[in-house]
Amino acid sequence: MSLAISRAPMPVNEPVRSYAPNTRERASLQARLQQMSAETIEIPLCIGGKDVRTGKLGRAVMPHRHAHTIAQFHQAGTHEVQQAIDAAVAAQHDWARLPWEARAAVFLKAADLLAGPWRDTLNTATMMGQSKTCHQAEIDSACELIDFLRFNVSFYEQLLREQPRSSSGMWNRVEHRPLEGFVFAVSPFNFTAIAGNLPSSAALCGNTVVWKPASTAVYSAHFIMRLFREAGLPDGVINLVTGSGGEVGDPVLESRHLAGIHFTGSTRVFHQMWRKVGDNIDKYVSYPRLVGETGGKDFILAHRSADADALVAAIVRGAFEYQGQKCSAASRAYIPSNLWPQAKDRLVAAVEGIRMGDVADFSNFMGAVIDANSFRTQANAIEEAKSAADASILVGGGCDDTEGYFVRPTIIQTTNPSYRTMCDELFGPVLTVHVYDENQWSETLDVVDRTSSYALTGAIFAQERYAIEQGLERLRNAAGNFYINDKPTGAVVGQQPFGGGRASGTNDKAGSILNLLRWISPRTIKETFAPPHDYRYPFMG
Repeated sequence: MSLAISRAPMPVNEPVRSYAPNTRERASLQARLQQMSAETIEIPLCIGGKDVRTGKLGRAVMPHRHAHTIAQFHQAGTHEVQQAIDAAVAAQHDWARLPWEARAAVFLKAADLLAGPWRDTLNTATMMGQSKTCHQAEIDSACELIDFLRFNVSFYEQLLREQPRSSSGMWNRVEHRPLEGFVFAVSPFNFTAIAGNLPSSAALCGNTVVWKPASTAVYSAHFIMRLFREAGLPDGVINLVTGSGGEVGDPVLESRHLAGIHFTGSTRVFHQMWRKVGDNIDKYVSYPRLVGETGGKDFILAHRSADADALVAAIVRGAFEYQGQKCSAASRAYIPSNLWPQAKDRLVAAVEGIRMGDVADFSNFMGAVIDANSFRTQANAIEEAKSAADASILVGGGCDDTEGYFVRPTIIQTTNPSYRTMCDELFGPVLTVHVYDENQWSETLDVVDRTSSYALTGAIFAQERYAIEQGLERLRNAAGNFYINDKPTGAVVGQQPFGGGRASGTNDKAGSILNLLRWISPRTIKETFAPPHDYRYPFMG
């Protein structure tokens, strides 16, 4: 029982460490990298607070050194998934009835542990298992996850304070209850912060969770789970199950206790899950909440008045940081004919100068793509462009999977604004550029809007204010996160709530109060202090 109206600590965004040469933080991270690289660990499931081993093992490797096994992980079958569901259902009664401050304290403690003694471990796990550079790991698995944990507590307090008005003689209240059942969290490989946020945001609101991480990110997910347990998360609140999407997902979606899905991944998989929920709708105790952030075909559009240097820097960072494997990464660009001569030379020079390789070498800007399937997707698109009549390779195009899944940052130039790689998501370091007539700004706005089924992020570059305002209006529905004179990546918790519409998802904005609203089921309570004693109204006199 809480005997106070508590205020959560005021969150501030976690400062990003530089890892510059001769800094203590660099030496500490490099030492942890060396230590963890020398180990091959065993990763169990975590169900009801207990480690569960099935003997059915998967293998986690370094994408940049795919012969190097960093872990063997146990995979769940139907029996273990049912155990996880049962554990989540059993844990909800006590977890939901804890004072909100007690639930919040677990995740605030996790944030402080991550900001301190756990920082090197989770950053190292992300670098090794997902091939992120130290900077990309720092802004993800350290800073963004810390921000999610702290800001969500503040948002939740704000949500709880939302109360209705009361007329004379009564008191109206709203309880912000958790959902009735468990939440299924399905997290992607590309952001450790998302993997930590999907289960924890729902759990903060009093829900219990069955969490399935991507098989290519089990390594960092294991350490997130250990972090939560060290922070005092009770048994059964979050249950970590790894395995194939079908073996884990199918029994979960069949459970009558499914109350919600918190998903980040491919549009195809989210469509499949939505259809299955629809097929099973008569089984559920209540209508499941479906929250999904899926794909993107994110654009950069330059006006003839754009700053060419700023444009080039944004393209290189926006398209090629973390090998283009961000949901928000720029993968199509529209450049006006007047800027193209100078932008072209600068782009080619910048991309040719990008260093890539083992992320343990801190001089590299890029690592490897996540796995063999991604490598083939990028390589096939590049080979297709080499022989296309309406496209050519401007720069890059090299692929080598001998030691790691390395794809050189590549720019395809096309004369066809509907060329396949202008439309289809590749999720890798391949950007396609279309040069348009500088006098056809208005027409190009229409092209940008209709080319892709996605609507996640987008950026326009212009110095003319009328052009900026026209772009804002005409591209209103083309991107859920819209940037003016900046790259379309790098949304910060509490500053740019993240999510998109159309085929990019339900736009429930991770990193804001809007997302937490999806994990509560309000109950309105009206208490009347002096109820009437006669059924008759005055008009009846």
